[in-house]
Amino acid sequence: MTIRNLIKFLFNSLMLGGLTTGILGFFIRWSEFQPYFTEFKFGAIASTFIWLVGVGFIFAVVSQVGFFAYLFIHQFGLGIFRSIWLWNAVQVVLVIIVLFDLVYFRFQKFAGEGESLLPYVGLALFILVSALVVAFIKAKMTNRTTFASALFFMVVVTILEWLPVLRPNDESWIYLMIFPLIACNAYQILMLQKYNRLSAAEIAKRAKEKGVQETKNKKTKASR
Repeated sequence: MTIRNLIKFLFNSLMLGGLTTGILGFFIRWSEFQPYFTEFKFGAIASTFIWLVGVGFIFAVVSQVGFFAYLFIHQFGLGIFRSIWLWNAVQVVLVIIVLFDLVYFRFQKFAGEGESLLPYVGLALFILVSALVVAFIKAKMTNRTTFASALFFMVVVTILEWLPVLRPNDESWIYLMIFPLIACNAYQILMLQKYNRLSAAEIAKRAKEKGVQETKNKKTKASR
């Protein structure tokens, strides 16, 4: 990927994370911010929105780090298993394990006496459904072999990126972080191919222009 396209790729992801958090943050933490709207405190609303966008930028950077880490892990996995089908099978198994851990260990640690398992299962199902949608779109855009990789990234990597707020189990931060993470991760996994294609076209164009210029230079030297 060319530097220009890489900057666009990262910038768009950053903006997506910031705006997603800035907008949804008011709904997620409505009980906290409702007085700003009922009392028409426009200054407080604006400053809160800017703060939420800044927090979203942080979430987006976490997503970007996780994405590039996954690209390395993906190539590493292909090198170890030497088969895309075997590596995909391993990724699917890891998805199942991580989803089970997300439900079981959080329930064991945070559930109160008599509390239902459903909220914990529901959160895992939300992650899984979002991941399946993104993986299906990715497979349609490329080929079937990318389905498992996209699913793994959207489930396993997203949950790993989410750990800082999962551990203290602060519900407002859990929901505040998960939406921009999913949005940024989905954008990155789906748009990577586009920016790679644009970069390849730019490189080919530069090579062609360079070849034309070299031909002109040779003709100029020959005519002297």
